[in-house]
Amino acid sequence: MPWTSRPADAAALPERYRRFHAEASAFLAPEDLMTDPLRTLAFGTDASFYRLLPRMVVRPRTPEAVQRLLEAARRYRVSLTFRAAGTSLSGQSVTDSVLVLVAGAWRRWEVLDGGERIALEPGVIGAEANASLAPYGRKIGPDPASINAAMVGGIVANNSSGMCCGTAQNSYRTAAAMKLVLADGAFLDTGDAPSRRRFAETHRDLCQGLAAIRDEIAGDDALSRRIREKFRIKNTTGYSLNAFVDFHDPIDILMHLMVGSEGTLGFMAEVTLDTVVEHPCKASALLLFPDIEQAARATMALKGGPVAAAELMDRASLRSVESKPGMPASLAALGPEACALLVETRAADREALGRQTGEVGRLLSSATTLAPVAFTSDKAETERLWDVRRGLFPAVGAARPIGTTVVIEDVAFPMQHLAAGTVELQRLMRAHGYAEGIIFGHALDGNLHFVFTQGFEDPAEIRRYQGLMDEVCRTVVERFDGSLKGEHGTGRNMAPFVELEWGQKAYALMKRLKALLDPDQILNPGVVLNDDAQAHLKNLKPLPRAHEMVDRCTECGFCEPRCPSRDLSTSPRQRIVVQREVARLRRSGQDPARLERLVKDFGWLGEATCAADGLCATACPVAIDTGAFMKTLRAAGHGEEARKAAARQAARYDRFAARVRLGLGAAGAAQAVLGSGLLRGLSSAARALSGGRLPLWNRWTPGPAPAVDFRDVVRGEGRRVVYFPSCIVRMMGPARADPESRAVFEAALSVLGKAGYDVLFPAGLPSLCCGLTFDSKGFPDLADRKARELERALLEKSEGGAIPVLCDTSPCVQRMKKGVDPRLSIHEPAEFVQRFLLDRLRFRRQPGAVAVHPTCSTVKMGLAGGLRAVAEACAETVVVPPRVGCCGFAGDRGYTHPELNASALSELRAGVGGCGEGFSNSRTCEIGLSLHAGIPYRSILFLVDRCTT
Repeated sequence: MPWTSRPADAAALPERYRRFHAEASAFLAPEDLMTDPLRTLAFGTDASFYRLLPRMVVRPRTPEAVQRLLEAARRYRVSLTFRAAGTSLSGQSVTDSVLVLVAGAWRRWEVLDGGERIALEPGVIGAEANASLAPYGRKIGPDPASINAAMVGGIVANNSSGMCCGTAQNSYRTAAAMKLVLADGAFLDTGDAPSRRRFAETHRDLCQGLAAIRDEIAGDDALSRRIREKFRIKNTTGYSLNAFVDFHDPIDILMHLMVGSEGTLGFMAEVTLDTVVEHPCKASALLLFPDIEQAARATMALKGGPVAAAELMDRASLRSVESKPGMPASLAALGPEACALLVETRAADREALGRQTGEVGRLLSSATTLAPVAFTSDKAETERLWDVRRGLFPAVGAARPIGTTVVIEDVAFPMQHLAAGTVELQRLMRAHGYAEGIIFGHALDGNLHFVFTQGFEDPAEIRRYQGLMDEVCRTVVERFDGSLKGEHGTGRNMAPFVELEWGQKAYALMKRLKALLDPDQILNPGVVLNDDAQAHLKNLKPLPRAHEMVDRCTECGFCEPRCPSRDLSTSPRQRIVVQREVARLRRSGQDPARLERLVKDFGWLGEATCAADGLCATACPVAIDTGAFMKTLRAAGHGEEARKAAARQAARYDRFAARVRLGLGAAGAAQAVLGSGLLRGLSSAARALSGGRLPLWNRWTPGPAPAVDFRDVVRGEGRRVVYFPSCIVRMMGPARADPESRAVFEAALSVLGKAGYDVLFPAGLPSLCCGLTFDSKGFPDLADRKARELERALLEKSEGGAIPVLCDTSPCVQRMKKGVDPRLSIHEPAEFVQRFLLDRLRFRRQPGAVAVHPTCSTVKMGLAGGLRAVAEACAETVVVPPRVGCCGFAGDRGYTHPELNASALSELRAGVGGCGEGFSNSRTCEIGLSLHAGIPYRSILFLVDRCTT
């Protein structure tokens, strides 16, 4: 069921917003029009250190809807701020007016011209675009560090770059066409000749205004030269004035002005980018220097050489990670002024790669290094080297005092000033009391990031920050003529300093441009241009304590693409934001009505719809598992009766399992008599009458597994395994809709029989459980008790861990590996097949395509590749559907909150086209997968059994 705001929420808005809301209600779905306090808070938070609470959050899904929103915004004098992933660092995606979401929609893309170009809607994640281009050996040019979360709309609107793209392959240089909606509602497709002609006729004044600015710049030699010089290095301060120098046609100028405009000039409904080559062969070297000056000199020598990236890291950066596991031992022995460059070169083949590493060595022959230049192309070793660079931000984030935020500033120097600029940045940070700050960046482009922790609760701290930024801005501009923003966008953070960097004349042209395209000032006011000299010191975000498990969250948003509820309710970042506000209100005693409402709405928007899969931690820079945090909230919410009932279930688990089988049998009998359609209708009606408390039956609900007395099978061929059929597999057999009639443990026993294994079962099996079901429901003590029982049984049967253990359910395996005696060697199905059965079985590939779904636990254990490899040994074609992560079934939540499962798998059916069946390694996940794919999903063991002798 979609969550909708209460009518009273909109009724409480100021009059012009009420009118805007009423008009928007005519063409937006209720779930796409949000005025409730929880979601306006949640979406009013981005990765920056600013917070503004929008009065309303809307999600249009078509260009026509955007046009109608703009029309209403003009009529009622309401400003709009467009937002994609919210990974922006400078405050450009927050507002106190109307926030217009791209995330959750605008996800289409099309690869064009054999991969030479790609057309992308703004809600496509950058990494998704690259995945679609990988088969062509191509990628998009921009490569920001946030590419696994950042969306194309934000990447282009901020002119994001990154470690390798420099200024030659950024969004500005690779933009080929755009579909735009301007502030007056006009639609323009710059890649369509008729659309361009119509626009030139209907918007003659606009085109003439752009041409006038172009001609004025062309007639001013000094300004033209300055613009060209400013964009030789990375620069995202202000608007892309280089468009007036690089292009003549006003429509081409307009398209390139949109790049880096941060939603202040119009809306990009689609962008077509020229792609760049993704070379398959790479080599990296970590170069160590006695000081920054020597590192900068080496960077200058590398400029123009066959170098894809050269990442500079000062001594404070290296010190922040040198004690982390896996870091090179040489880091700890460096002197106090040492500096490093992490260099990468890429080529089409190994021979070319060898020539290039040799050329880099020659370019560095006169450099003063602390060790010889040594490249490696070993994937594991290069990953270890790049872990040094990737670990810098997490190290600062994890070590910061609770209540402070991590500030990442971003400047660029002309290459000849890189050494002096870096040294001066170090001096300024120390002078203003930021000695713990680190400096790193993309040295080939003179682009440096300086990172420090900052609290905004104390006015003295704000003044300290102000002093640093004022002096940094003056130094970068007046002493080194650099960029105040190299790649993070101007936003609110640097808007007051745009005139300082560009001067009065260029700044005046920017203001003319804004007035020309947005005369009513309805598009993201206060961003890019802001005459308030104190704007960067206002609306600073608080980060109050909430819980030790989540207090280190920097609200970056990297977790969101991994979350199965992100399009349904809230994401991990948003759950933490809300809990921080709840904690603040409880401590302060302020606004008890708001506190009560947040707590109540969080029940469904936060806790109930969290799958608690923990995948968020795999993308989080500081490894926060918001799912585990939700489990603590569940535990705190249990009353005494609930705890007693759970304890009774744990104590007599065999009886509980028998009751489940009985219930599944009854449901199967009802299905046989009533038919799937009628039973689904009755279940749906009963669920509605219960207020959503009763589970929702579906046609892929399993029948009961056979009640089997598991006895050891001894073949005497010298191989033994302890087999633990999970409690879910012991309860759940196949669904009536599935042509397969066997239970999972029957397929497992067949495979093990072919391999000649003695199969041993732990004693007391009917009562054994790994504890996962209790853990997910917020009963950690009972979960640990069941895990200890299982541990004792497995240790006894495996002779103290001498015999490997097979469990047929991946989530159970993950819990067992984390919580039981390390002597036990426990394996999930694909892992066991790969390790022990490849030499004991003869595989034959079946024709056609099969789908494979790595569960969350499979991914977290690093076994997704093994699952796919086993499937590829069995089938000619293996499909892993894109954009399908956690299935959201989450044990039994697929029944109790089916909307979570449906939202998480909304793109599954399209992704399995051409597949007749799917395979995974979790019986409950397979229920939801089958339901939403329209094909049966089963354990990978069934495929192995079918394709081996």
